[in-house]
Amino acid sequence: MPFTDRSVAIVGNFTSKTKSVRGVCEDLSVHLEHRGWFIIRASNRSGRLARLADIFVTLVSRMSSYQVAAVEVYSGRAFALAEVTVWLLRLLGKPIVLTLHGGNLPAFARRWPGRVRRLLASAAAVTTPSRYLLEQMAHYRDDIILLPNALDLSQYHPRPLAQPVQPRLVWLRAFHHIYNPVLAAQVIARLRHEWPDAHLTMVGPDKGDGAFQEFQRFVTDHGLGAHVTCVGGVPKVEVPVWLQRGDIFLNTTTAESFGVSVMEAAAMGLCIVTTSVGELSYLWQDGVDALLVPPNDPDAMAAAVRRILTEPELAERLSRNARRKAEQFDWETILPQWERLLTEVAQRG
Repeated sequence: MPFTDRSVAIVGNFTSKTKSVRGVCEDLSVHLEHRGWFIIRASNRSGRLARLADIFVTLVSRMSSYQVAAVEVYSGRAFALAEVTVWLLRLLGKPIVLTLHGGNLPAFARRWPGRVRRLLASAAAVTTPSRYLLEQMAHYRDDIILLPNALDLSQYHPRPLAQPVQPRLVWLRAFHHIYNPVLAAQVIARLRHEWPDAHLTMVGPDKGDGAFQEFQRFVTDHGLGAHVTCVGGVPKVEVPVWLQRGDIFLNTTTAESFGVSVMEAAAMGLCIVTTSVGELSYLWQDGVDALLVPPNDPDAMAAAVRRILTEPELAERLSRNARRKAEQFDWETILPQWERLLTEVAQRG
């Protein structure tokens, strides 16, 4: 079809059918489609070369079907993919909206400042869901737009918090060293003697960097088998079901640019204990809607869980305020901002 002002090619991670991890761009594309936008997606391929080839073929062969392109930007090897994609889009004469993700992007930018400046300068607009990245990346472009990640709150139905709060812990992330899953096991190891029925449910796929094996070794070596369940990756629609099994949510990451899984737990009314890295220290207020602890500190995280289990007023306050925080990030609020931006960029050409 010929393009209109409401046609966009979205280049990002569309691999949820094979990897059980749903990217933010997938949700954005679906919600835009429901509002009448024509969407071209790239890519659902996993391998780097296959992914690059698919992006190239899709953007070139369907260039008459979209007026603007939205491209996700991450650090590391993924940054090079964004560079090639933007080069191609500029060759095709397409205006570009970049979205910055990943808690490690500022460190990458300090290492490769020239590359980062060139990429950001090539876009008609640059967005990020993270106030942390907005602040850290302002040195490379000073007009970055804050567009938070969003949730479909109609899918999240919090149940009343157990009275008293039960030692049922949930962790939701991929098994990758950056997310430090072994920290969750270290926490349950510190709690099991005081709460013999303490249980930790780990939800997320193995990313293949050895983090899952490290976690399993710790569980085995410390006799935690009866206290830990690993369920692997789950479809997005099942996330609320698994979160509902817990009263307390552990977020153990070492870097963060937003934390969708934390916001999902908040939407379910769980009490959140999270590391205070990246965007998390900007988004969450310690003692109000979450308990924040230093990264890689099992004693501090276990102590925070103890507070929730022994201070019912604190637990109730954290649960109530977390849900209120999540309500600020509903798609009904965020989607119109995306529509305005994409329309403006498309019309400017």
